[in-house]
Amino acid sequence: MSTAETTIDIRELDQRTAEGVEVALLWDASRNFLSVVVSDTRVGEAFELVLDERDDALDVFHHPYAYAAHRGLEFGVASREDELVAA
Repeated sequence: MSTAETTIDIRELDQRTAEGVEVALLWDASRNFLSVVVSDTRVGEAFELVLDERDDALDVFHHPYAYAAHRGLEFGVASREDELVAA
């Protein structure tokens, strides 16, 4: 009987933090792909964008919300609605 081993080798290539938003550019060496992970501690939301050969990794890293919107990801919708109701 053989046991399949899964090795996950994720390396952080770049990272930045500003006003509660953390953005990381990651490389999964075992599966050979790049992703940008965004975590917004202010609203408790996070998302990941998996990049392909058409994406400019640094551009996605610097503008993740624009790329998320272009891909149809919704984020911060509930918190924005709550702010509008409170106003």
